[in-house]
Amino acid sequence: VCLSSIPLQASFALHSRALDQAGLLFRLAFSNERQYRTMPTHGIGKYKHLLPKEAPKKKKERQQMKQIKTATDAEYGTLNVKVSGYDMILVEHYSQYIHNLCNRLGVKVAESYALPTKSTEVMVMPEQGTKMYVDAILKSHERIVQLSQLNATLCPTFMEVLLKNQPEGIQLSVKPHTEADYQARFKARPELEGLMAQMT
Repeated sequence: VCLSSIPLQASFALHSRALDQAGLLFRLAFSNERQYRTMPTHGIGKYKHLLPKEAPKKKKERQQMKQIKTATDAEYGTLNVKVSGYDMILVEHYSQYIHNLCNRLGVKVAESYALPTKSTEVMVMPEQGTKMYVDAILKSHERIVQLSQLNATLCPTFMEVLLKNQPEGIQLSVKPHTEADYQARFKARPELEGLMAQMT
């Protein structure tokens, strides 16, 4: 046996094996047959089981009215600082100013919220005729900054600063918080109230 023919036979065997593998890959790539027909396919592409389990969402409970704090000799009770006006930007900025001032002075702010916008139609009657028509619609915006435990000695200075920085066209009022003020936060739904009355 010639020694030089041994490497040739080995290289020929390697080439033929490589060609067989290439042919097999070519047939697999361009054939429509499923080579994994016996393998289970359920669960392919699903990833939910890999994610951490989320806690179940709690249903939103109906907002309950907080307890109204009573006034003492040294402190006021729950007060509502009401800011209202026709310019929403001024109303919003002034209410933010009041909130920031309370934070600087150490006055506790229980809540800060907006009341439903009120629309007022301005009717005009022409000189000749009796039929009135709508000339303008005015929208008034209201914001409430609810204070809790305002110091009686700090109150005069606090009110003086608020009045000196009050913008034009903005109305400011301070009054004790009542249950009626809490109910005013929500829009009236007469249809729903009528249905509830019929059910009871």
